[in-house]
Amino acid sequence: MKLEVLTSRLFAMSDAIWARHANPWSVWTRNSCLPLLALACWSRVWLGWGAWGAVALALAWTWLNPRVFPPPRSTDNWASRGVLGERVWLNRKRVPVPAHHVRAATVLALVSTSGLPFVIWGAVQLAVWPALLGLVLIHLGKLWFMDRMVWLYADMQNATPEYRSWVY
Repeated sequence: MKLEVLTSRLFAMSDAIWARHANPWSVWTRNSCLPLLALACWSRVWLGWGAWGAVALALAWTWLNPRVFPPPRSTDNWASRGVLGERVWLNRKRVPVPAHHVRAATVLALVSTSGLPFVIWGAVQLAVWPALLGLVLIHLGKLWFMDRMVWLYADMQNATPEYRSWVY
């Protein structure tokens, strides 16, 4: 099973939760999740075993984030369209997407994933530079991926009545 499908199932993303996640506040505050998790791991220096509580809070925020904001008043913005594109991307087995989007999304996922070993190394070794490098790679890849998802949604919004219904 692909990681993205497993993640989607873990987060139990219903249509209502996807609508809430399309709120720009959800999109932008989501960028805090990985830095908070890295900081929580780092907090073992200050908190000892209490760092597990910080890790639990960071993971809870990661799960809660798409749920705490109301659906946006309008999806006519970059962040909302990126989330709609992610939904299209996750549905690509049922409704195929153009090959140029597949190639680009795959490369950007690799860019993002390439930062993870650095974040882990930095958190384990308490090394600032590897952790920061990893966070930059992950966020650069993720934001560029989101930009690609905006483009994907623009190309696919009329592919199905369901996709058209997401815009308001």
